[in-house]
Amino acid sequence: MARGKLITFEGVEGAGKTTQLSRAAAYLEGGGYAVVAAREPGSTAVGEKVREVLLGRAEAPLAPAAELFLYLAARSQLVAEVVAPALAAGKVVLLDRYVHSTLAYQGYGLGVALGGANAAADLARLRDLCRAAVGAAWPDLVLVLDLPAEDGLARLAGEEPDRIEARPLDFHRRVRDGFLALAAAEPAVVRVVNGARGPDEVWAAVQREIAAAVG
Repeated sequence: MARGKLITFEGVEGAGKTTQLSRAAAYLEGGGYAVVAAREPGSTAVGEKVREVLLGRAEAPLAPAAELFLYLAARSQLVAEVVAPALAAGKVVLLDRYVHSTLAYQGYGLGVALGGANAAADLARLRDLCRAAVGAAWPDLVLVLDLPAEDGLARLAGEEPDRIEARPLDFHRRVRDGFLALAAAEPAVVRVVNGARGPDEVWAAVQREIAAAVG
């Protein structure tokens, strides 16, 4: 049996990932594909507990490296329980965040220090850690829903922000810059979709990318 496909949805806060992932799942299932959808962190018993620590405002402060390794631990569990078995069964796996969120948020956003000689070396080490956490389960397609960080946060107005959403605007701008840098470095895998448009226009672009990836 052929390996399935792994498609991840990425972007700044408020980019519309959850909406577009839901549409993608319905589209693929309508086309006869077996689909597994999950979110990060979460979608396993361990992952949901880690999610509470990472995103809960009431939790104690986390050191940047501690935050990183909690994300990696939850992801490793998700791969073992959900992603790897689904891919082995030939299914299409759709994930709301994955490795490129770690590279953008903890790498570009937080600038997690990993003992490298400079920021580029730390980013390379971070990518190696992400590889170690997921093994062969690297994305076939990464969809970055892009819009200015302030516009994404404005979409969340009126909601209680989680730990990550509550960070300063400069952090979220670095995250956006990180996603765009990752897309420029991996154009064959990381595709940027203009997330500032209406949901239907965004979906039209997302659908084209998904059709090409699974076709």
